[in-house]
Order: sequence, then C-alpha cells, then structure tokens
Amino acid sequence: MAPYLETVKSFADVPVTDAGVDTLAFLEASQGVLGLFDILGSTAFAAVQSDLKGNIIKVRARYDAAPAHSATLEELVKNEQGEKKRTATEGLMWLLRGLAFTCTALLNAQANENEELSVAFIKGYELTLKQYHNFIVKGIFSVAMKACPYRKDFYAKLASDLDGGPAVTDNIISEELDKWLAALDLIVKRMQVFYEKHGYTKGF
Repeated sequence: MAPYLETVKSFADVPVTDAGVDTLAFLEASQGVLGLFDILGSTAFAAVQSDLKGNIIKVRARYDAAPAHSATLEELVKNEQGEKKRTATEGLMWLLRGLAFTCTALLNAQANENEELSVAFIKGYELTLKQYHNFIVKGIFSVAMKACPYRKDFYAKLASDLDGGPAVTDNIISEELDKWLAALDLIVKRMQVFYEKHGYTKGF
C-alpha cells in the first residue's frame, strides 16, 4: 500500500475555479482528515472527529438532494438561502472551522520542529475554534490537546506504510503534508471570506 497521505484525496487535488470549490472533491478530501485523527490515536479527539463527520454528512445530504445546484460549495450555500433551515450552510460553516483548527495546528507543527504536538494543537485551537466554544466544550478540547501523541510518534505513523512495507523518509512526508496543508489553508480562507462577505454566518 502506501503512507496514509497517499491513500486519501489531497486538498491539493480539489479543483478550485472562478465558479468555486468543487463540492464532491472537497468532501472526499475532508474525509481524509477523519483518518488523521485516528493516527493521532487519542479517544479524546472522538468529539472532534464526530463533529467533522456529522458536518460532512450534512453537506453531502444537500448535494445529493440538489446536485444541479451544488457543484461548488459556493453554489450550494447560495442555493440554500431563503429556506427555513439552512442545515448545509451551518454544517459547512462548522466543518470549515474544524478544518481550520486542524490545518492551523499542523501548520504550527510543521513550522516548529522542536515543538511537541500538544503545543501546536493548543495554539491552533486558540486561534480558531476556542472563540466559538462554551466553558464545557473548551474543557473537552483542553483534555484532547493534552492527550496528543509525541511528535515523533505521530510523524512516524504518517511515514509508515499501511501494509507494513518500508516507511518513506521524513522529507517526503514533510513535503506531502506541506502541499496538503497549503491547499487546505487556501480553501478554508477562501470560504471564510465568502461566508463573511455575504453574511452567511448570521442566524446560527
């Protein structure tokens, strides 16, 4: 087989055009993030995984219900406006926030090689999700951050072959992760601007 990042769709392969971010490709790449939390290995991240998964399902349900009007994320959100329940709009908003947290945490880890993963994830949380959470949820995330594996163990799992073959080098994994994160970061920021510009976060 291959290391994990080579077995899932990369955000670098999600088409982004003037029309917007390709919905199906984005959802497929987002599924790959769920597996990253499996590699992190802590049950404390179950709440994060569950939230991401639930929001992916909400967006996919909207796509399945109105595929002709949901080819891009932008089109999907615009098409849902005016409806009483904007389930996919809210689901995508929270999915983007969860992805922003994951992306920011791993960008921190990539930029600071001597920093433990728990520190990178704490910084990522403070810059992204923390502002939206109440006291109880903040406590759940605090436990999750402290339960992060050691940096060397996480990167070793990322580099390992899922079928037990030879691991790839640290340089290759770092390059793959950099590409994956750079593309994810661009998509998240693009969609956050889109939401803010048109007031799509209002009402939730």
